[in-house]
Amino acid sequence: MRTIGLLGGMSWESSLEYYRIINQTMKNRLGNLHSARCLLFSFDFASIEALQHAGDWEVLTEMLIEGVHRLERGGADCLVICTNTMHRLADKIESATKVPLLHIADATAEAIHLAGISKVGLLGTRFTMEGDFYRGKLEKDHNLTVLIPDEGEKEIVHRVIYNELVQGKIRQSSKRAYLAVMANLQSQGAEGVILGCTEISLLVKQSDTPIPVFDTTTLHAQAAVDFALSET
Repeated sequence: MRTIGLLGGMSWESSLEYYRIINQTMKNRLGNLHSARCLLFSFDFASIEALQHAGDWEVLTEMLIEGVHRLERGGADCLVICTNTMHRLADKIESATKVPLLHIADATAEAIHLAGISKVGLLGTRFTMEGDFYRGKLEKDHNLTVLIPDEGEKEIVHRVIYNELVQGKIRQSSKRAYLAVMANLQSQGAEGVILGCTEISLLVKQSDTPIPVFDTTTLHAQAAVDFALSET
């Protein structure tokens, strides 16, 4: 079994889910008392959030690369950034290390193709919904058509993430708002919806909607287990 290196704490609410899913999946695959070999470097999310909204991606890059080097020194065999938004820095992180990075969009796209879907809606932070680093990768590398909410809906989705979900606040009114946004994306032709922020699955489950949803947290965590159990 290879060692999974987790860059977490962005937020810890979703990092907790990564740890749970990775270990539960490992137990399901191997049985008995098995769990994953993994390392976690967890950031103070308050500093990350402030730099995100200040647009200081250069300092954020330096911080994540330092976290990567700590995981390298600990013996990580792969890297998992436990957040969609910070994949904005994926290319720079890959350039700073020889440890393979498991990109969250690749794991998500694979599941979408397996479902026979080619047009999807994308929910996430504004950084994820508006930036080319995520939507562009899905479109260019995986030949998917990606729809995003309108301006007012983007504001709702972003606000709920930062004001509620990363703080562990789960509100039914916010769930209803998200489901309405998802239904609107479906009316525009989306065949499924990507839960493109690792906290959204804390709010919206597949059981809440008939629209196929792609939980990036679960898909990414399972991809990490696939890597850990694959031959070197």
